[in-house]
Amino acid sequence: MNLDSYWYWLIAAAVLAAAEMLVPGVFLIWIAAAALLTGLITLAGEPAAALQLILFAVFSVLASWGGRAWYKANPVPSADPLLNDRVSRLVGETVELTTAIVNGRGRARVDDSEWNVRGPDAGAGTCMRVMGVEDGALVVRPVSGLPE
Repeated sequence: MNLDSYWYWLIAAAVLAAAEMLVPGVFLIWIAAAALLTGLITLAGEPAAALQLILFAVFSVLASWGGRAWYKANPVPSADPLLNDRVSRLVGETVELTTAIVNGRGRARVDDSEWNVRGPDAGAGTCMRVMGVEDGALVVRPVSGLPE
């Protein structure tokens, strides 16, 4: 059985599109579009194999660039925008000092790790509220006296 070369491109497009659904990363769909376009051009006229590969390479670059530009202009809203921003997720949390804050610097336990903290001098064991982050250290204030 001898398949015309456009079938290879159309099958490749279908396989790449299916792979995108199985392993979503919003990249393979653009390569699938390039394979589809190459298949359609090959269907219209049978260019040489080298020209088909060149067309596929050019379409892949253009489709990937166009897809990236489209996603940049139309960002997908996230259900959890702070998912990968651990520090921002800590703002508002209460932490306990493991090392006293002396001269504005100390350490506090956050879950199963310790973080450098900055804030007013306070003894070890004091509960503090995370107000933000500065130079990789949590900025904290005493829990007492803060509005809830």
